[in-house]
Amino acid sequence: MRYYALAIFVLIVDQITKWLIVTRMELGEQITIINEFFYLHSHRNRGAAFGILQGQMWLFIIVTIIVIIAVIYYLHTEAKGNVLLSTSLGLILGGAIGNFLDRLFRGEVVDFLDFYIINYDFPIFNIADSSLVIGVGMIALAFLLESRTQKEN
Repeated sequence: MRYYALAIFVLIVDQITKWLIVTRMELGEQITIINEFFYLHSHRNRGAAFGILQGQMWLFIIVTIIVIIAVIYYLHTEAKGNVLLSTSLGLILGGAIGNFLDRLFRGEVVDFLDFYIINYDFPIFNIADSSLVIGVGMIALAFLLESRTQKEN
């Protein structure tokens, strides 16, 4: 149950931050947080990660529904008793629902976290995206640890 609480927490933080960006900043407006490193940048994305597949809204809605169902299934079956895997699935669930709600109600995803890393302008993202990436990384770690444990036994 605490993994659903984590998903709800991610969803709430994601939606509040997006609401703040939409209501307090003009589209395209940029606020410097740390010069030459971190900016808040009001941006909209009608595609997937890094802006790929622009305008394929129905595809994203269908895929997200499938992902949400799969994550809930795995939370109740494969992830039982595995804290790392359950936590990662909770993060993925919250992030998937956050971007899903944007697509469903806004027709686009609100992005606003803009980083420049060693002269590279990283694609603008949001809290839901961060949660998804961290969750997927944690799943990879969980599988690596599990395969390592199986090799030792």
